[in-house]
Amino acid sequence: MKKILYLFTIVLATFTAMAQNNNIITPQVNVTGEGSIKIKPDYAVLTIGSEIKDVDSAKAKQKNDEIISRMIQVIKKKGIDEKDYQSQRVNLYKTREYQENKDYFVANQTLIITLHNLDIYDKLMSELIAAGANTINDINFKSTQTDKYASQIRAKAILNAKKKAEDYANAIGQSIGKALIINDQSTVNTPRVYMMKAEMMASDSAENKQTLAIGEIEILSNVNVVFELN
Repeated sequence: MKKILYLFTIVLATFTAMAQNNNIITPQVNVTGEGSIKIKPDYAVLTIGSEIKDVDSAKAKQKNDEIISRMIQVIKKKGIDEKDYQSQRVNLYKTREYQENKDYFVANQTLIITLHNLDIYDKLMSELIAAGANTINDINFKSTQTDKYASQIRAKAILNAKKKAEDYANAIGQSIGKALIINDQSTVNTPRVYMMKAEMMASDSAENKQTLAIGEIEILSNVNVVFELN
């Protein structure tokens, strides 16, 4: 019995010593790093469609289908590849106008168009509206170079964090060691336009005026890095 108790005491002491060693706090320096760049978009994703309201469900759907058909013809005439446009949703539902105390049917359909030639944006929008499009849900400008630049900016953010850590360590006569934790908080901010009625653009578009400023895409990389402090 004494022998068992003696062995248990040794094992307990060993685990206690190990736990104490594991609880030793490694000196650390915690910093953030930043990197950013602005690039010009080279394509856009348009979400545009039609919505028709009628007391007759069949008429509502028929009118909406006719508009969508004309819109697709416009898209084809502009030379946009079939893979670059598709229907997002098709809806037909009943709604009540309580002020009129009357029931209506609403038919709507949305097309998503990936436009690689931004030079035809205004002309395309003008012709889609002339074809009957009356809802614009989203216009999102993007760049095919986003991933390329994002990789560069992430590296820049890490180097920025490292430089900060070295500055702090040098100020107290120490140096930094390996990175212990890296927490990425990168974002891509793209110019967008949401939920607007196509009629708002109709007058300008009809005269082939520029109706929307494309702006720039901003790629931001923010990292939080914990370095070992020597």
